[in-house]
Amino acid sequence: MLLASAPLALAASAACSTEPQATPTGAAGEPQGPQPPEAARPVPKNAPLDPAVKNVAATTGRANIAESAPPFTVETIGQFDQPFALAFLPDGRLLVTEKGGTLKLRGKDGALAEIGSVPAVEAGGQGGLLDVAVAPDFATSRSIYLTYAEPGANGPALALWRGQLREEGGAAALSGAVIWRAGSNGPGGQFGATIAFSPDGRYLFLTSGERQRFTPAQDPKQALGKVLRLTLDGKAAPGNPMFAKGGVEAMTWTSGHRNPYGIAFTPDGRLWEEEMGPQGGDELNLLEPGRNYGWPLVSNGDNYSGQPIPDHPSRPEFAAPALWWNPVISPGGMIAYTGAMFPQYRGSLFIAGLSSQALIRVAVNGASAKAADWWNMGTRIRDVAQAPDGAIWLLEDGGKGVGGKLLRLSAKR
Repeated sequence: MLLASAPLALAASAACSTEPQATPTGAAGEPQGPQPPEAARPVPKNAPLDPAVKNVAATTGRANIAESAPPFTVETIGQFDQPFALAFLPDGRLLVTEKGGTLKLRGKDGALAEIGSVPAVEAGGQGGLLDVAVAPDFATSRSIYLTYAEPGANGPALALWRGQLREEGGAAALSGAVIWRAGSNGPGGQFGATIAFSPDGRYLFLTSGERQRFTPAQDPKQALGKVLRLTLDGKAAPGNPMFAKGGVEAMTWTSGHRNPYGIAFTPDGRLWEEEMGPQGGDELNLLEPGRNYGWPLVSNGDNYSGQPIPDHPSRPEFAAPALWWNPVISPGGMIAYTGAMFPQYRGSLFIAGLSSQALIRVAVNGASAKAADWWNMGTRIRDVAQAPDGAIWLLEDGGKGVGGKLLRLSAKR
């Protein structure tokens, strides 16, 4: 079963046939994908404000807690340049993306090699080479997935790329192609760009940020501000809530997201997502098919200008976060822990904290979540992964040529 909370969607998945997906050809040098006319405009300053909506303050779910004593020892085991994401291969080797456009392969002995034939990226700001994910069937397909800011004539857009890892004569390289594009090339950061696979290995979930443009998150025709559920070759997945409508709507699992940087399944099959809020209002959400999570019409934070945004209870038709943080934690990557080294934390979510310089643990029990630990790491944490032995590996977020350490957390003896 894919999601314990989505039996109707799963039944539909078994009944629907795959819908063909058009792949339009753009002009020379221009990435494919829908190009709404407003995409190239400067990003707006504030979220739209409806003066008719009376604010109802959020009074539950705030997750800021005091610092905890760490139950682990920290070891620095590597150095990277602006690393963004890490993923383990089945044999224990590690893939690491660097935002400038480099994919590194770390051997079990710590030796680093650069993987060739990575797609060209537009690096700068929040863009560049972003997530890396190893296909569920890697043992036979050798497939890995990359997300990145793809260059375009009017600016970058989020792209999803699938390729095969080839190793010969001590060298490694990729061969593959783009399988999905958000389109809407233009200015703005907040790409989201994080990948998770369904527990049965049949589907790929992709987070797509709203690029600091606010309103696309509520536009069903745009892929921005959404979580998409796709087949492994990047098409709309049968059983999606709006599959019959075609286009972006057929791909959409949930909407109303700002900058979703973390997505993970817990062992019970529930899908959790976390995202950066504006000034306050970082969120942890339990994702349910077809739900709208409200951005930019509601948030438990405010615009950076100070202009308020109504809190989630002001619009009860939108799904409220399970937890939220104000002040922010600036969440990066997230995992659901299942390892042997920290058995007391099995089933917990571990969230990387950027501005908070923390690793944050959330205890999950079914559909409920509770802030459990806030460990001060003393540096910005970009991503988190579970190693084969159950240790927790972190990427330090570093500017170009500064920081970027790979850290290993092991249980204190």
